[in-house]
Amino acid sequence: MSVGAQGGLGPAGTGAGTAPIPQVVVSAPRRLPRGVGRFKQAIFVALVLGLSVLFVYPFLWLVSASFKPQSDTFDNRLIPNVWAWNYDRVFEIAPVATWLFNTVWIAGLGALLTTFSSAIVAFAFAYFRFPGRGLLFALVLATMMLPPQVTMIPTYLIWNELGLVNTQYPLWVPQMFGSAFYIFLQRQFFLGIPRELFEAARIDGDSYWTMFWRIAVPLAKPALIVTFIFEIQAKWFDLMTPLIYLRDAALFTLPLGIKSVLDQFGQGGGGEGEYHVIIAATVILTVPMIIIFAIFQRYFIEGIATQGRKG
Repeated sequence: MSVGAQGGLGPAGTGAGTAPIPQVVVSAPRRLPRGVGRFKQAIFVALVLGLSVLFVYPFLWLVSASFKPQSDTFDNRLIPNVWAWNYDRVFEIAPVATWLFNTVWIAGLGALLTTFSSAIVAFAFAYFRFPGRGLLFALVLATMMLPPQVTMIPTYLIWNELGLVNTQYPLWVPQMFGSAFYIFLQRQFFLGIPRELFEAARIDGDSYWTMFWRIAVPLAKPALIVTFIFEIQAKWFDLMTPLIYLRDAALFTLPLGIKSVLDQFGQGGGGEGEYHVIIAATVILTVPMIIIFAIFQRYFIEGIATQGRKG
């Protein structure tokens, strides 16, 4: 080995040294002083706690007011000064159990139909290649630009012509035809599934239906659960559609039933009314959705995060 001109080591017999290897100095990330970092963290925690209280307080007040007597309904105590059980009064003044049953089966059936029908259309847009696919998908998305008020009267006239006003069919039958928003959501999810899986299934003799049911649906479970949660929440709190089509109190859903209770018992002497009873009915309406979200929140967050990563 010979020593090069710059002090580097080169191969023997060459007489030429190697150039010195440049040293790359990577500076360590600058760390904030410990006191400053803790101060910023404390501000962040305080901000999160403040926003949490801001959002949770109305529900806590609602639950608290449902256990107060009529005279104390609108005081600002979270712990009632005098406790009262108003829930039995709710079931005495109105057929709340019937309304709750109607709401459960209409919301559940509507959510299942929307999830299933939207998934079929979304899978077709994601898998099949045919002329005009982009234009047809754009037309589907364009329907999202139409406010529901635009089609409200024509839709009512159709149901009236069919003689189905004052029935529950208008509340769930339209869900059989999917939703543009859910079709878009699920199509993006189906596009993320490797096409090779479907091609291998086709070689094995699977039909399009079995590919959809055995491959697409299990892999897109987070998107389907998000669709189900969104739709069941929308149907659960829907007031406008039952208000338009339902006349018989036995057919009411819980939101429409609470409105009828408000109309009947919300006007009392001095403008106070029996709002403690109405608030108790509102708690009955709200709690099931909180339970559903608590059960399915893992899939809900997973579906939203996956869509965010896909852009």
